[in-house]
Order: sequence, then C-alpha cells, then structure tokens
Amino acid sequence: MRLVTWVGIAGLVLAAMMARFGLPPVDLHGPLHRVGIMDPLCGGTRAARLTAQGKLAAAWTYNPLGILATFAAAAAALRLTVGLIARRWLNLQIHWNPRMRWAALALVVFALTLLEIRQQGRADLLTKPY
Repeated sequence: MRLVTWVGIAGLVLAAMMARFGLPPVDLHGPLHRVGIMDPLCGGTRAARLTAQGKLAAAWTYNPLGILATFAAAAAALRLTVGLIARRWLNLQIHWNPRMRWAALALVVFALTLLEIRQQGRADLLTKPY
C-alpha cells in the first residue's frame, strides 16, 4: 500500500497547492478536447481544486471524480497518520473470484460511460478557461 499512500499524499498536496495558488499554468488537455470531445477526466483538476477549497457543489459541476480523488487522497493520508501513531495499519482485502471481477469491470465501464456522457453534455463549461 506504499504506492497508494504516496500517490494519495502527493495528490492531496497538489490539490492544496491548487486551492491556494490556482490551477497549473500548463495546458493539461488532450488533443480531442480542442475539438470539443470531452473525456471522463475533463474538469478533474478544477474539481480537485474546488474540493480542496471546500466548494463541493461547484466541484460536482466540473467532475465528480475530482471530489472522489481528493477524498481518497485524504483517506490515504489519514491511514498513514493513524498507522504511524498507532502502529496498526488498516488494510482492505477483497477475495476476487472470476464472477466478481467481471461484475466489477462491467460496473466500472458502465460508470465511466455515464460519466463520459455527462461530461460531453457539459462541454461548454469544460472548454471555458477557468
């Protein structure tokens, strides 16, 4: 879980820095964004920044994954803090069988498809400079 913890902490630090100093000065968009085709991650950076500022409703309008990613990063940092203090580490183990794997994959594909449709419907918002 070290990789998850460090990636989470790095994400939390980045969200806090964006909340304080603003969005990165570089263009993070893919080539399809310029022609109006959004992907499920569009708006995620702005959503993470707004989540770190405590503006969850505004973050939701840009991308719900930004909220989820920021909270997951905070959970990783909390897990690290509790683990270092208590010397006990919370670990989640899921015993996957083939049916559960396919169900999880189908759920992820379905959720990403719905998010893609949602984000494409918000193309006018997502293509505006922030």
